[in-house]
Amino acid sequence: MHVPLYQAKADFFRMLGHPVRIRVLELLQHGPVPVRDLLADIDIEPSSLSQQLAVLRRSGIVVSIREGSTVSYALAGGDVAELLRAARRILTELLAGQNQLLSQLQQAETTAAEVSGAGSLFTGRGSPRPTP
Repeated sequence: MHVPLYQAKADFFRMLGHPVRIRVLELLQHGPVPVRDLLADIDIEPSSLSQQLAVLRRSGIVVSIREGSTVSYALAGGDVAELLRAARRILTELLAGQNQLLSQLQQAETTAAEVSGAGSLFTGRGSPRPTP
C-alpha cells in the first residue's frame, strides 16, 4: 500500500507528539542513557516510560543497548537531534515575535492609559475638573 509522503510526515510528527517522547529524545542527544537515569530525569512511572520508549523504538528513532543488566537507549541517528535543534530555533523565533507583539500591546496600553488619565482631568467642555 502506497502512503503519500505528506501522510508519512504527518504520522511521523504525530508519533513525536508526546511530551515524554520529546523529553527522552532531548536527553538522548548527548549519547546513550540508561533507563534508570531517564526515570530519574523524567517524573513518570516506569511502565509509562517503557511504553513511550517502545513507541520510539518501533519507529526506529531510538535503539536499545543492553550491557549486562543495564538497558540504555540511544538515538538511532543524528538527524533527530538536528530536528530538535530546528524546533528550538523555530520556537525561539515564534516567541520572539510574540514578545515583540506583547511589547507593542503594552506600549499601546500605557499610551492609552496616559491619554485617558489626562482626559479625565477635564470636563466635557474642556475646563479642568476641581480636584477633591
